Amino acid sequence: MVEHSSLDTMFLSKYCPHSSSSSSSSSSSSTSSSDREKRLLRALRGSLAKKYPQKSGEVLSAQYGINLLLVGVALMLALAYRGPSASEETVLSFLTALMLVQLIWMVCYMVRRERRRSVPPERDAQAATSWIRGGLTMLALLSLIMDAFRIGSFVGYQACVSIMLGVYPVVHALHTVSQVHFLWFHIKDVIKRYETCERFGVIHAVFTNLLLWSNGVMTEAEHALNDHKRRLSALGYFNFTVDTENKWCTEPTCNCTTSACSIFSSSLYYLCPFNIEYHIFVSALLFVMWKNIGRTLDHQTNQKRVPAGGSCLLIGPVLGLLALASSITVLIIYIIHVEESVEAREAAISMFYCFGIVILACMSVAGALGLLIYRVEDWPMDTTPNPARTLDAKLLLGSSVGSWLLCWCSVVAVGGAQSYPSYRWSNLAYALLLVLEKCVQNLFVIESLYRRRREPGECHAHSTTAHEIFSVTASMAPPYDGIVNHAFESPDKHQDVLESSKTDKHTYDKKTKDVSLAVGHGAQDTPSRKRQVLKNVAIFLFMCNISLWILPAFGCRPQFDNGLEEASFGFSIWSTVLNFALPMSLFYRMHSVASLFEVFRKI
Repeated sequence: MVEHSSLDTMFLSKYCPHSSSSSSSSSSSSTSSSDREKRLLRALRGSLAKKYPQKSGEVLSAQYGINLLLVGVALMLALAYRGPSASEETVLSFLTALMLVQLIWMVCYMVRRERRRSVPPERDAQAATSWIRGGLTMLALLSLIMDAFRIGSFVGYQACVSIMLGVYPVVHALHTVSQVHFLWFHIKDVIKRYETCERFGVIHAVFTNLLLWSNGVMTEAEHALNDHKRRLSALGYFNFTVDTENKWCTEPTCNCTTSACSIFSSSLYYLCPFNIEYHIFVSALLFVMWKNIGRTLDHQTNQKRVPAGGSCLLIGPVLGLLALASSITVLIIYIIHVEESVEAREAAISMFYCFGIVILACMSVAGALGLLIYRVEDWPMDTTPNPARTLDAKLLLGSSVGSWLLCWCSVVAVGGAQSYPSYRWSNLAYALLLVLEKCVQNLFVIESLYRRRREPGECHAHSTTAHEIFSVTASMAPPYDGIVNHAFESPDKHQDVLESSKTDKHTYDKKTKDVSLAVGHGAQDTPSRKRQVLKNVAIFLFMCNISLWILPAFGCRPQFDNGLEEASFGFSIWSTVLNFALPMSLFYRMHSVASLFEVFRKI
């Protein structure tokens, strides 16, 4: 029976091959399809597990930060409206809570880094240079002085003010000290562990500093608006009264227990611009750190670049110092005369516009000269990925919008003005030149950031010309070192040829070595004149941007005082435009200062 069944099986396999093959093929196809599905499911599961923190973590943390910012802005707007939904204590409590959360995250991060000291993290060499951190340290010191003045004012008025007015400056001082330490030792870190958690921590720090910047901007804007109303009331233009119900700078109802309270309160507004710039710059550096989380660095390009030495830096610094001294003089004269008679007020405004026209014209010419040199010199482009440089370019263009809005509003106001003050056409020229100057400066700074110095052995793309080919002398040509058939020559002659070829090769190597050393030594000792001109242009624009930051930061704001724009757009609309555009304009100038110093070091 067993043999019979086996014979039947053999018969079926032999005479019915189609049926057996179809059954085997169907089973193999089902097995292969199930294996393929399993492999696909395994790959999809691994891909989701791998890419979810990298792709979605950034989006989730960004949404968290944006909503955090909107909550804070909503509270500040409610405070500005003086409604019952928000008070100064509410805003300060919210900001204090945010700073405490950031402090906890920074401490936890530094403790984790200390425990893993044996495994140092990757560091982005271009993230934050030492001079940027040094400048931020100076701004942080001025912010600490402002916190000390706030604490002193609270001590004098503690009988009738909220306790939050004393808690907030203490927490802010602790936050400033810890943050500066974090910037010096950890801002360059490229985080590769706990990426999703660290993204939320870094973005929380970014938007905490943005909210502190917004609070400072609104405080300073409210103070400037009250000064403007007081000047208009003193000149009899409008029947404005200075707002004593301002919740950002409410005067206490009790007497101060110390004699220094007036000094503290008046000094706060001179230190407020430095605190504002400190927080906006820190948020930019932290944003670069956030973008670097999980980034794979190119170790060939991620190297600290040695700044080139400069010589003949005379014209740029001298003209820049002249512009800086002139701006300080204009500021003092403007503040003194703008509160006097109508004639003195118009003379002060005209003086500001004339000074602005001169300095903006010089800056436009200097920037155009730098762009022309780049076209002639044809420096190679630096295409390596650099989040810090990308952010610098975007911030320059984005912060230009505020000044451009003011300029075009001034153009519209001058075109439709019904009055004819002495500064009408100078206001128009100043607005148009300001638009031109920012366009030229943005082009110069961005092109400078994306250019790199040519290496000593690197040639131009079009350097292989006939002149360079035929300028090589015969004595510099290398000896022939190919295959020579000496079979039909005598042995003595063959030995002489070998010795002659060795001597020629040694002489050639020595000559080429001497020439290369001479060329390299000359390239180091005698930098090109074009590079010297670029350095002078960069340092001149650097000093001019400091000058143009000082003027509006410390009270020289003719946009409030000339009356042309206010007559065209109305007091409320023009005040809103100024409160939006002036902080952006101030940030543009300070950011240009940082970018131009980086350009100066890079050239």
